[in-house]
Amino acid sequence: MSNDDTSDGAAGDTRDRFTQAAELGCAALVDAMGRVHRHRAHILPLTSPDPARPLFGPASTLAYLPYRDDLPQAETGFAELFYQALGAQPQGRVLVLSSGGYPDASHGGGTKLSRGDHQQIAGVLADGRLRDFTELRGYRFATWCRGEATRWGGDAVMPYAAGVAVEIAGVTITPGDYVYADTAGAVVIPAVSIDRVLAEAHAVEAEDARDAEEIRTEKAADFRP
Repeated sequence: MSNDDTSDGAAGDTRDRFTQAAELGCAALVDAMGRVHRHRAHILPLTSPDPARPLFGPASTLAYLPYRDDLPQAETGFAELFYQALGAQPQGRVLVLSSGGYPDASHGGGTKLSRGDHQQIAGVLADGRLRDFTELRGYRFATWCRGEATRWGGDAVMPYAAGVAVEIAGVTITPGDYVYADTAGAVVIPAVSIDRVLAEAHAVEAEDARDAEEIRTEKAADFRP
């Protein structure tokens, strides 16, 4: 789905895909990605102010870099790049923030990210820490990150570019990729493969169910030499 696809049908497709992804869970989706693609797509477990709320949607990316006071981006600020990243139709999108080499620095907090609530985004996936978990928990979008921060991080990292490929925990995320995250971890699925991966994940679940049934009928004697 492109950044400009705003049809009711596309929105319905995204809701259906979210329902499927949430029912399947991260592990099945990661297994399915391994059958469809050869590249790394999984991200190890992250932290959320509301772990019961999974995240799913097409990515809008915002790249962070180590802070430099001589670059124009140092004066641009978060707001301008936030709106550049999300485009004209931010509803249902996942704002992805790269670490800029400082995963333990704060990359935002409740005030800056309140824009996401106003714009009805689906969530935030940050390869850094975020402040104000109590506020973030109250927003309508899901949030997953490296953990909670207390100190402002603007002297360590700065938002640098919107709508570019970013690296998150060893995984490449490009704008439009589908991102899913829950308590088990996260997975990144190319937009062109989303329906194939969902179908494959259902097959994984069915195979696991058959294997579990066979295991219930096993007898120890069957495995003795």
